[in-house]
Amino acid sequence: MRCLLITGAAGFIGSHTSLVLLNAGYKLFLLDNFSNSSPIALERVGRLSNLSNEKVKERMTIVNGDIRDFSLLENIFLSAEKNGEKIISVFHFAGLKAVGESFEKAFDYWDNNVGGTIALLKAMEKYSCRSIVFSSSATVYGTKNNKALIETDPISPINPYGLTKATIEKMLANIAGCHSTRVAKQTSPRGWRIACLRYFNPAGAHPSGEIGENPKDIPNNLFPLINQVAIEKKESITIFGQDWPTPDGTGIRDYVHVMDIAEGHKAALDTLISSNPQLLIINLGSGEGTSVLDLIKIFKLSIGIDIPYRFGPRRNGDTAISLANPGEALKFIKWKAKRNIEEICRDSWNWQHQNPMGYK
Repeated sequence: MRCLLITGAAGFIGSHTSLVLLNAGYKLFLLDNFSNSSPIALERVGRLSNLSNEKVKERMTIVNGDIRDFSLLENIFLSAEKNGEKIISVFHFAGLKAVGESFEKAFDYWDNNVGGTIALLKAMEKYSCRSIVFSSSATVYGTKNNKALIETDPISPINPYGLTKATIEKMLANIAGCHSTRVAKQTSPRGWRIACLRYFNPAGAHPSGEIGENPKDIPNNLFPLINQVAIEKKESITIFGQDWPTPDGTGIRDYVHVMDIAEGHKAALDTLISSNPQLLIINLGSGEGTSVLDLIKIFKLSIGIDIPYRFGPRRNGDTAISLANPGEALKFIKWKAKRNIEEICRDSWNWQHQNPMGYK
């Protein structure tokens, strides 16, 4: 059976992607240290799959451990080989991801994100696994762009989190034998199959409401904050800046449904395993921008709950517009976002309403 290793499998995007891949017929080794996630997410992935309980046990192996533990990674590859199987590709989600926190804990971000990736790549090389789909970010572009971003735009991250993502992209390009991270597709002369997927603003949840975004501490993203106001955990949200050069003065973002993101990962894998060795660097975005004020209005219309808000000063590192040009994704991996902002709002709220305490 075709096997995959998924790091950070219990996280927001990791759990939804695991479900898509499980239903696609793969056997999964699911690695997570659960520092900012819950094993309940993976239990629910099994329950949501189209498999029997017996098949779920055969096809899901949950490993509690740290991506930086090389011996642990070796054991995962060895366990597959002992069963006469082989891990054909890795999906790499593991890492710290809060932009603000990355300034305060820069060492931890470099150690976890870059150090963990180095350990993973060493294990992959040792066991002749040369295919990886990497969870990158639109933060690699920086803040000076007020147009739809394309993969050839300058790389200029302004925070430690974005710097770690850009560094990993460069490392993967070097390993593949490629010279640039500003080209959507390049041939790999060293036989690697690599996809770096630059997400814009993943949001929403599985339509069942069983799995979704579950921040353990204070949320950093807008949707969990809105949901906490809707469920009366918070009184209001703060909108950072009302004088941006946008139609209503608030920042514009490209929100993408997490199920579209998950399906984008499968599309990337399908392309990698059916094509010659190559490096893909692809935006995953809808190409549609929504301002903060418009999002609050759409949420109210979709859910029927008013979201009080107040304005605060701009935050360092924010930008007026962050919007993807998703053309290369359609061209190279045959993917485009299918779900709209109303569906994102409804599914996000459905998750929060069913799970007011998250996975607790």
